[in-house]
Amino acid sequence: MSVVNVITIDGPAGSGKSTISRLLAARMDYAYLNTGAMYRAIALAAKRGGISLDNRMALMHLCENIHLRFVADQDPPGLLMGNEDISEEIRNPEMDMLSSTVSTVKEVREAMCNLQRKMSRHVNKGLVAEGRDMGTVVFPDAGFKFLLTASLEERTSRRHLELLTRGKTIEKTAVMDSLKKRDNQDENRALAPLRPAPDAFILDSTGMGIEEVVQWLMNHTASS
Repeated sequence: MSVVNVITIDGPAGSGKSTISRLLAARMDYAYLNTGAMYRAIALAAKRGGISLDNRMALMHLCENIHLRFVADQDPPGLLMGNEDISEEIRNPEMDMLSSTVSTVKEVREAMCNLQRKMSRHVNKGLVAEGRDMGTVVFPDAGFKFLLTASLEERTSRRHLELLTRGKTIEKTAVMDSLKKRDNQDENRALAPLRPAPDAFILDSTGMGIEEVVQWLMNHTASS
């Protein structure tokens, strides 16, 4: 598949990029790749296996042997680790921080980058890939690159509502603190920090509805 058929959407936690990317992929009949979920899966597997996040070789071995598969026939798409659906277990503040930490390990990022590129070669029409380094590292020659962001206050409200909807009980202030820590880790890590690609379109979605954001992205892919 040509990189022309790849759309990358990067952004910080709580920016809405997962929901937006999923909807955009559906509208365009493209495949959807949630790379953040992949790092969360590694973090979960490391926690279950008692692997220290400082043990680079053990993490590399884990990445080389883990079996991940997205289930596209459900909304949102599920993620299987082996035959286990871990979609819910990886969606909590603890996995937010652990996945951010594990993503700073060079061996993990290299393994995940290779896997993500490999997965892109097995789609038909095109791919919407969302994460934090899709446009800068994994698919630097993608046809369209976007960075989606929003104010900390709005991202906090979105993530808090998401957690409550899933039955999680957490204070809003705790969600904001978690996002601040995640932002700091993502933006200041030495390896593939979160930043817009030089040729990326940047959208601050503060105050915008989901449909408005999706339409904005579709307009830019159609007119560019």
